[in-house]
Amino acid sequence: MNFYAIRAIYLFEMARTWRTLLQSIVSPVISTSLYFVVFGAAIGSRISEINGVSYGAFIVPGLIMLSLLTQSISNASFGIYFPKFVGTIYELLSAPVSYLEIVVAYVGAAATKSTLLGLIILATASLFVPLHIEHPVWMVAFLLLTAITFSLFGFIIGIWAGNFEQLQLVPLLVVTPLTFLGGAFYSIDMLPPLWQKVSLFNPVVYLVSGFRWSFFGISDVNIGISLGMTLVFLAICLVTIWWIFRTGWRIKA
Repeated sequence: MNFYAIRAIYLFEMARTWRTLLQSIVSPVISTSLYFVVFGAAIGSRISEINGVSYGAFIVPGLIMLSLLTQSISNASFGIYFPKFVGTIYELLSAPVSYLEIVVAYVGAAATKSTLLGLIILATASLFVPLHIEHPVWMVAFLLLTAITFSLFGFIIGIWAGNFEQLQLVPLLVVTPLTFLGGAFYSIDMLPPLWQKVSLFNPVVYLVSGFRWSFFGISDVNIGISLGMTLVFLAICLVTIWWIFRTGWRIKA
C-alpha cells in the first residue's frame, strides 16, 4: 500500500475544501439551519411530539442525514470528475498508484468532509433544541458508514458523468427527493398503510431510521435491517467500482 500517494491525494482534496470554505462548509450549515427553523417552527407548532420525542429534536437526524448524503455524493463525484474533465486523470492512472489507493484517497477525503459537516450540523442543532444521544457509538458508526457508502456512490457518479449537468443530476433528482420521502421529517408510521409499504422500497428510509435510533432509541425499521441494508449498498458500490477499474469503463475512453 502506497501511503505516500494516498496522503498526497487526500491532502490535495482536503486543501480544496479549505480554499472553498464558504461553499463547502458554511453554505450547507446555513441551509440546514433554515430547514430546521422553517420545519421546526411551521410544523413543530402543529406536531408537538412523535413517539415521545419533540418534533424539533425528531427532525435533527433527518437533517444531518440529508446533508450527509448530498455532500458525500457531491464531494466524491466532483473530486474524481474534475481530473477527468481537465485530463489529469491519465497522469494519475500512469503513476505508480494502484486503483485501491486512488479510491481510498478520494473516498476518504469526501467521507471526511461530509462527516465533519455532519458533526458541525449536529452542534448547530444543539443550539436550537436539547439533544440527548442514547447510543453515541452507534451514532458515530452510522455517520461514518453512511459517509463512506455514499462517497463511494458519488465516486461512481463522477466516473459516469460526461458533463457538469450529469454530475448534478442524481443528487438533485434522485437522492434529495428520496431523502425527503424517506422519513427525514416524519415517521413513516404516520402514513397510510399502503404508503408505509411503498416507503420500504426507499433505501434512505433504512439510513434515516437507523440513525434516528442511535439518537432516541426509536426507529421505523428494525435496527438490524437498517444496518444490513446499508452494508448491502456498500457492497454494491464496492463491486461496481471494482468492475469500473477492471474494465476501464468511462476512464480510459
